[in-house]
Amino acid sequence: MKYRRFIAALVISQAALTATPLFAQEISADTVVATVNGSNITMGNVIAARGTLPEQYQTLPVDELFTGILEQMIQQEVLRQSIGEPNKALQIQMQNETRAIFAGAALEEMAERAMTDEAIEAFYNETYASAEPSREYRAAHILVETEDEAKALLVDLDGGVDFADLARQKSTGPSGPNGGDLGWFGKGMMVAPFEEAVAAMEEGAVSAPVQTQFGWHIIKLVETRLQDIPSLDDMREEIEAQLADVALREGVERLTNDATIERIELDVKDAVNDDTLLAD
Repeated sequence: MKYRRFIAALVISQAALTATPLFAQEISADTVVATVNGSNITMGNVIAARGTLPEQYQTLPVDELFTGILEQMIQQEVLRQSIGEPNKALQIQMQNETRAIFAGAALEEMAERAMTDEAIEAFYNETYASAEPSREYRAAHILVETEDEAKALLVDLDGGVDFADLARQKSTGPSGPNGGDLGWFGKGMMVAPFEEAVAAMEEGAVSAPVQTQFGWHIIKLVETRLQDIPSLDDMREEIEAQLADVALREGVERLTNDATIERIELDVKDAVNDDTLLAD
């Protein structure tokens, strides 16, 4: 709805208002915090609304946050009551919103069930803890268009020309101005011929001409190192995301397969774009 931005802004604009304080009592989700023409707004309503706010609003002082949300909900209730009975378009929109809310809750439950400490640890042990440390390489290269140009570079290097200086003078690649330095990279980060050549080299060595789809390379392997296996804490968020992704895909597929679904064949033509069908 095009006026949602205006409604959301009321949280901040109303934050300086002072709400009637609640007397000391045990507060529950059913505790009434305001009434509008006899309709109750409860603490549960406020808490649920707070959870939908952008993160920057969540850092407001609790009194201001409560007051802002409450005033927003009071104005929303006044506006809701002004409509009276919902028309057909509103009823259909409410059906869609309800369906989406329930679907979101179901997805959250699936994800939470999948992201147990036991599942996270098992995934880590299987994927990372038992893996061999991978080797990383730091290399520089000089990229030219032809093999003859690459061979001429080797002659210059054999004659004592500095590799970085030659890269700055001759390389057509983006790393040329930096002396050809490519920084650190691991398996799969370079095209296959380049990676295979580097893996076969010793530290400090310079390669024969290597051809890739980018041209001809003269490569210098500067140094290598073993990449440390990441800790469980370092990988927790990524593992949670992977477990949740698998659980959601499999869960939706399972529920869909188990459901009795009948898709009605219709010649919809332009009906899906016809808003007048929502009119009473």
